[in-house]
Amino acid sequence: MARLYADEQFPFLTSEHLRQLGHDVLTVQEAGKANQGIPDDEVLAFATEQARAILTLNRRDFIRLHNQNLNHAGIIACTDDVDKIQLAERISAALQSEETLEGQLIRVVRPSR
Repeated sequence: MARLYADEQFPFLTSEHLRQLGHDVLTVQEAGKANQGIPDDEVLAFATEQARAILTLNRRDFIRLHNQNLNHAGIIACTDDVDKIQLAERISAALQSEETLEGQLIRVVRPSR
């Protein structure tokens, strides 16, 4: 399963469910990096140093970072969903179809209702 790093705004319930699905998820809070105003490029650099793909709802900024530099451990840019468990299920399904996350941008979008 995937090694992931959940950024500061990423839903904790989704991170927890991803763990239940077998993924190794480290949160910003668990890494001791919460509430520090760390710039997105440094968040991505930390995730890359830890060989973890970033989980984020901040699609605009992390897609921009991906377009500037493909040298990262992966970016999973998600559309938020009130159903945090279904969000985790969609993320897990998207990850299963990838051989490697390195340098990849994976978009996980909320289904239309």
